[in-house]
Amino acid sequence: MYSTPAPTVGKEWRQKQIRKITDRVFKRVSNHTGRASLSFEELYISVLIVYNDINKYLPGPHFDPPPKDKIKTIMEECDMNLDGELDHEEFVKFIKEVTKDTFNTVSQGLIITLVVAPSVAMATKRATEGVPGVGKVIQKLPVSIYASLVTLAVVAIQTASANQGLD
Repeated sequence: MYSTPAPTVGKEWRQKQIRKITDRVFKRVSNHTGRASLSFEELYISVLIVYNDINKYLPGPHFDPPPKDKIKTIMEECDMNLDGELDHEEFVKFIKEVTKDTFNTVSQGLIITLVVAPSVAMATKRATEGVPGVGKVIQKLPVSIYASLVTLAVVAIQTASANQGLD
């Protein structure tokens, strides 16, 4: 009998990943400036670094950072002590707010890639096993390898369609 993981497991994992990114970026920028809080320009640079990391390490489409005016608005909402700068905890809250839509989109893409693609692979494997000439080759392929190939094809299609959207 299989049990499904609680929905909070994925949310906790995402929160930990966001925290790792924010800690690393905040430390990097504050070490460079020698200050314990970030001005608007330093915050904007930090957002660019975070989005660069998201685009570098997570599969799926390329994500553009929000425009400066939106960053300014969110900064003002997260600046709890109203000093015009963000300290570490304010920065963590800020990044969570700025990236919330991005992580939802990435999550949807991962679900399609990791859940739907293997299911499609199983269905197409069964359907193609009876095709003359191809069927015998498909029958000899282990399901895990066939599913992996179909999943890679789905990732390639997602990447190609995301890149075409940039042209």
